[in-house]
Amino acid sequence: MAITKEKKDEILKKLDDKFGKAKSVYFADYRGLSVQNMGDLRQKLREEGVEYVIAKKTLMKLSVKNANLPEIPDELMEGPVGAAFGYEDEIAPVKILHNYAKEVDALQILGGLVEGKYITKAEATELAKLPSKDELLAKLVGSLKSPISGFHGVLSGVLRNFVGVMGAYQEKKGEEAPAEAAPEEAAPAEKPAEDAAPAEKTEEAAKAEPKEEESAKKEDPAEAKKGAEPAAEAEKPEEKEDKPEATEEPEAK
Repeated sequence: MAITKEKKDEILKKLDDKFGKAKSVYFADYRGLSVQNMGDLRQKLREEGVEYVIAKKTLMKLSVKNANLPEIPDELMEGPVGAAFGYEDEIAPVKILHNYAKEVDALQILGGLVEGKYITKAEATELAKLPSKDELLAKLVGSLKSPISGFHGVLSGVLRNFVGVMGAYQEKKGEEAPAEAAPEEAAPAEKPAEDAAPAEKTEEAAKAEPKEEESAKKEDPAEAKKGAEPAAEAEKPEEKEDKPEATEEPEAK
């Protein structure tokens, strides 16, 4: 069915815009796909921000030229061709095409245009097996997060241990505080001990008194001897008085 020149210009303008914005473009032969299959494929691609366009190969080649891109190789333009335009993820379009081709054998990937360079069917298949951009970013974040989470765990453990030690020290300090205050309150009770010193001295004095009495007793015999000497002297005159009486008896004879 022939299309008008105005319709061709409109399609070409849209293709120019798509080739200019797309990060990657993958070409696929859709022969043998039913209308329902095509609808399912478009839906899967649309969910990932990918647009699938079917247009004449001459218009696609002209649009690539208008976008200052290399000419499309002939092996990528065999049969009825549709183009999947990826605007965010370079690998997402080919992954969806590759996975859908496993379900429907009629879909065949022909190759692609990635960062201004054309790749073969084999190279496109290898790209389809790689993780997507989101998967790679998730792995990168996980690898970066692992050391941080480990450091956070270690730091949290140190802080928990520090808080625990401080808590135990505070409890121990609280238990020791009343025990230290008790001797201060009992300090007045020690004062009578100072008053007991004179009592000890009196006991020592009491022990010393018998020694003084003994010393006094030791001195008494000397004094007694001195006192006995006058008594003996007092008895001597009496003896002298008796002697004259004895001399008087011969004179009487």
